Amino acid sequence: MSAKNSSEIKVAAIGAGYWGKNLIRNFEALGALKVICESNPDTLENFKKLYPNVQGELNIDKVLSDPEIDALSISTPAETHFDLVKKGLLAGKHVFVEKPLCLKTDEGKELTRIANECERVLMVGHLLHYHPVVIKLKELINNGVLGRLQYIYSNRLNLGKIRTEENILWSFAPHDISVVLALTGQSPDTVSTQGSYFLNKNVADVTVSNLTFPSGIAAHIFVSWLHPFKEQKLVVVGDRSMAVFDDTEPDDKLLLYPHQVMWKNGVPVPDKKEAQKVEWEKSEPLRDECAHFLECVASGTNPLTDGEEGLRVLSVLAACQESMQKGGEAIKLNPLKDAGLEYQAHPSALVDNGVSVGKGTKIWHFSHVLSGSVVGEDCNIGQNVVIGPNVTVGNGCKIQNNVSIYKGVTLEDDVFCGPSMVFTNVFNPRSEIKRMDEVRDTVVKKGASIGANATIVCGNTIGSYGFIGAGSVVTKDVPDHALMAGNPAKQIGWMCRCGEKLLTKDDHIFKCPACEAQYVATENGLKLESK
Repeated sequence: MSAKNSSEIKVAAIGAGYWGKNLIRNFEALGALKVICESNPDTLENFKKLYPNVQGELNIDKVLSDPEIDALSISTPAETHFDLVKKGLLAGKHVFVEKPLCLKTDEGKELTRIANECERVLMVGHLLHYHPVVIKLKELINNGVLGRLQYIYSNRLNLGKIRTEENILWSFAPHDISVVLALTGQSPDTVSTQGSYFLNKNVADVTVSNLTFPSGIAAHIFVSWLHPFKEQKLVVVGDRSMAVFDDTEPDDKLLLYPHQVMWKNGVPVPDKKEAQKVEWEKSEPLRDECAHFLECVASGTNPLTDGEEGLRVLSVLAACQESMQKGGEAIKLNPLKDAGLEYQAHPSALVDNGVSVGKGTKIWHFSHVLSGSVVGEDCNIGQNVVIGPNVTVGNGCKIQNNVSIYKGVTLEDDVFCGPSMVFTNVFNPRSEIKRMDEVRDTVVKKGASIGANATIVCGNTIGSYGFIGAGSVVTKDVPDHALMAGNPAKQIGWMCRCGEKLLTKDDHIFKCPACEAQYVATENGLKLESK
């Protein structure tokens, strides 16, 4: 990845049209714009006059071969995105592409694969994620102010630019789908879309999409470019309060309505309250989005709206399009498969955005993998398991029911966590004192097993192939292959890699009666010598 600071990143803007001019303006203001690449000579000439210190180029191949250009900003018709993004990534450039990522899920999968293989940043322009009001709204939801989410509806309506190369669904709805997925933290299991065709029989001008989620949340998205006035409104309804984001309002963009529905004599009765104005930090979303891209390029970190996030949105768009072509028929999704993710998750499980889960892993009922976590390949995550945030789980791990793996815990490959065992992460917790900055790291090394109902006190390391007996309480480091039991746990023997208790051959040599593996004692525990 780039070793430059964000202020040193140089960007080539590909496309100077309807939206491209806004990206040009912002990347230039951030000091990053080096080249404007535009196929229309007259348009290019006009931009060279506006930005005399920026190079102009008609030929994209020259841009791709320029070693001084670190990244591309692509704002061209959606049908060109796949080819341009692919060329950019293969040329070693980081890529920011306006929504949608591309038009086919298979192509989206290929782009995310190429970005990963080339170790390039791929970011999709889902602008609402960077809007300070949406950021504040997510904060309200995460802090429980709205309570349990029930439904969301989004209207994006205008009498503006009418396209012929793409319908209103693909032109307007990516923003709304993206933010709905972010607010719910889920992908829908069913979508249905109705389209209306007034100006062109092959291009929908108005669409209404309904999304249902595994948790019971519903969302409705209404988009149109045949509307008498501009409306951009997002309503989020929870069982404690309701929020309204009206982007056409100059100041009061976010209002909170503490309405609730009370049950009296078996009848639901609305309890209405006055709207409350919610303060938010004012900034330009597009400027923040462009700055975020530059920071990710400089630091080598994944953007908030990376290729995988774009692929999730693309899979929903494709399902909506399929439903519309079938007259509004409900389409069932397999969000993980559709998004190119090769693991399985029960519909009741939640896998947050910003999570990496490896091929072949299974996540069962009511489990939740929180943002920033990495789960390896071929893991089995049982029911009611919580992982994260920012936790690493290796390959081949088995985590049984009712286990929580919190921040500060790391599992290496092939670790077994028995039912209801417990990790702590703060040594001296108090409810009234915040101590998350005092998290003590716990490491469970390769092949270790932890029995049912055991407790691992934070700040300790379980050695490779260590074996913690059921109900034990570990208060100190455990050597490799040690068998521990009791409260506090004490070593009562040694264990083989195959899970059998070792026999003593002499003072420092141990042998497995089952597989005949032989071990020698070291300062850190046992070491496999031979079979």
